[in-house]
Amino acid sequence: MDLRAFLAALDAAHTLRHITAPTAPRFEVARVIAAQDREPLLFEELPGYPGWRMVAGYVAQRAHFARAIGCELPELVARMAAALAHPETPPVVANAPAQEVVEEQVDLTRLPIPRYHPLDGGPYITSGVTVITDPDWGRNLAFHRLLLRDEQHLVARIVERRGTDTAWRKSPEGLPIAVCIGLPPHVLLAAATSPALDVDEAAIAHALAPTPLVRALTVPLEIPAEAELVLEGILTHELDSEGPFPDLTGTLDGVRQQPVFRVTAVTHRRDPIFHALLPAGLEHRNLMGMPREPTIFAAVNQVVKCTGVTITPGGCSWLHAVVQIEKQGPDDARRAIKAAFRGHSSLKHVVVVDTDVDIYRPQDVEWAIATRFQAGRGLYIFPEQPSSSLDPSARQIPGEKSRSDKLGVDATIPWDAEKEGYVRVKY
Repeated sequence: MDLRAFLAALDAAHTLRHITAPTAPRFEVARVIAAQDREPLLFEELPGYPGWRMVAGYVAQRAHFARAIGCELPELVARMAAALAHPETPPVVANAPAQEVVEEQVDLTRLPIPRYHPLDGGPYITSGVTVITDPDWGRNLAFHRLLLRDEQHLVARIVERRGTDTAWRKSPEGLPIAVCIGLPPHVLLAAATSPALDVDEAAIAHALAPTPLVRALTVPLEIPAEAELVLEGILTHELDSEGPFPDLTGTLDGVRQQPVFRVTAVTHRRDPIFHALLPAGLEHRNLMGMPREPTIFAAVNQVVKCTGVTITPGGCSWLHAVVQIEKQGPDDARRAIKAAFRGHSSLKHVVVVDTDVDIYRPQDVEWAIATRFQAGRGLYIFPEQPSSSLDPSARQIPGEKSRSDKLGVDATIPWDAEKEGYVRVKY
């Protein structure tokens, strides 16, 4: 289903809140989202931007991803892992909702691009999925925040040595790109994954749910046909200042010299809907953390029977995970801990629990630690490991991978214990 069908389903379930009061994209939208971060919101009136609506929060709950691909929440990680392992080539259609309206003149200031915080470098697109083609590896979908510079230009934050950066460096005349905004949850989820270089994220999306593509109008790319808004153009080799802007941890990212995106065409649906994704909010966290869950799931399943994985919001949806296993031997928890760190190299702390613990309830996980964990037998410390630059406590080494001490907690029932003493009474 496209974004509109998904929002209609939320509306029918009485979980979509309509904001009918006029709400300005400059600061006001961000304040409303922050106050109701778990809730899907549809802003009906944006002063100064007639004809536009704005949506936020529709992927702030992981249950919404499960709804979008038609599965139950406990099945979600396995469905994601299957799509990563078995991508499906999406079809290309001749006509698409994303191209219902072709703007005669490129003027980015007519778009309701939000300004989230007074310390931001300016108005930012945060929900755009960038489509490129690498000369060697093929199509790639990824998220890049975009700072509005003027009517025809944005400045893109491109992380060094990742897919877009390497393709851009191979393209001396500039890299053709298209930025798609207002996409269904399964496409957002697929775009946030980090598969092998030759794996197409659009094919991962199509393995999760139907994802038709359409040829862009001014660049040689095929893009999601059901996007609400598409910006086509060239990622040039001109550099400009980008930032400051909040990062995943909620701390302020600095100013860098980054590539300028020259926009050559703007297309959109009739009565378009702009997606505002609050930086460091739950949507941002889910889209960062959830795509790492299937990689942990796959890595742990190589050594023990893994039945669930979640990367937790309290760990910035990046640094902490809970892994659920069906224990079949005395060393399974230790093996699961080591495998989890292989499955997500930025992971800092991991807790392993039994199948009777609800990994989506922090109090359940804490209960397991309280009643099943002893530091003398179940605490594993791995000093000076490669880690994440998002962790301000990590040892940052210029030009090298950050380093951190990592910790694993075995909160499973001891293998040689009398199991009856560990069973929780339920009413």
